[in-house]
Amino acid sequence: MASPAQLHKEISAGKFKPAYYFFGSEDYRITEAEKYVAREFLPNLQLSVNFRRFDGRRTKAGDLIAQLSNLPMLGEKQVFVVTDFQSFKPTEVKAILALLTPSDPNRIIIFDSPASKTPKKKSAFFTSVSSVAEIVEFKRLDFEESVRTIRARFKAEGIEIADDALRLLTELLDGNRGAMESEMNKLVNFKSAGETIELEDIRKISAGYEMFSIFDLADLIVAGNTNKILRMLKQLLAEGVSPVTFTTLLQQHFTSLFLVKNGKPPLGNRGFLVYKFRQQAAKFDNRRLEDMIIEIAAADSSLRHQELLKQEVVLETLALALAGGKR
Repeated sequence: MASPAQLHKEISAGKFKPAYYFFGSEDYRITEAEKYVAREFLPNLQLSVNFRRFDGRRTKAGDLIAQLSNLPMLGEKQVFVVTDFQSFKPTEVKAILALLTPSDPNRIIIFDSPASKTPKKKSAFFTSVSSVAEIVEFKRLDFEESVRTIRARFKAEGIEIADDALRLLTELLDGNRGAMESEMNKLVNFKSAGETIELEDIRKISAGYEMFSIFDLADLIVAGNTNKILRMLKQLLAEGVSPVTFTTLLQQHFTSLFLVKNGKPPLGNRGFLVYKFRQQAAKFDNRRLEDMIIEIAAADSSLRHQELLKQEVVLETLALALAGGKR
């Protein structure tokens, strides 16, 4: 199994494998790697016509086999990407993989699986694919990799970032490369060359700040740590999170837990956080999650008719109720 760094080194040196299988928790990195391989392998004039992508969920195995059976014309190169490859039946996977032998030096086929459908490494599917394709796992960036990526992007834009701001942004993003790109773009648009991104800029601009804080609070609720819950609640309110915003975020969060627990995507544009939702959702049964959503809705309704001081009491009562309920 190769790492993304090893893949990059090989491709940069012009060394290509006839088939790859990309998987892992980072869908953004998988997609970018596929485009990178295609750009490096295909001449510019062939990129637009000889780079094809097939969705394994919507493409019939017979149709895909027919496409892969057509070998490239003399002198031409091809790159095929087959997404959601795990969607095919075992017999179909076997038939598709059989087309890779013998390999063709003018063609690369990249199979992938999204983070939400990552197969077990000991599964028959994984064993079959690894027997004929180069396996590359795309994990979330670690803290140091994230720091280097963020620094390099801002340096290229002529923008500095304060150490405390860099640390907060890195912690919020938690190694998610797709979310990192989105947040860096917003900050680049907010600041000009020669300026410095400060801690307050992250709190104002980063959409993930409040959401990730809610994740931390949910972890405390799962653990039933009432003292830390109350301290964090006061901190969030002191930082300007309104009581109604607080219940709205909580409602969205626990609704997303319920959805993910039952095999559905979370609310909003939060697909990159599925792995976190799944971890927290595992701590509750469906009945408890339903009760928590109802409790949050009742508190939200009450908040809209209370003075600020009483709102804080409502929130404290809610937080303690969520933490103390049966899992």
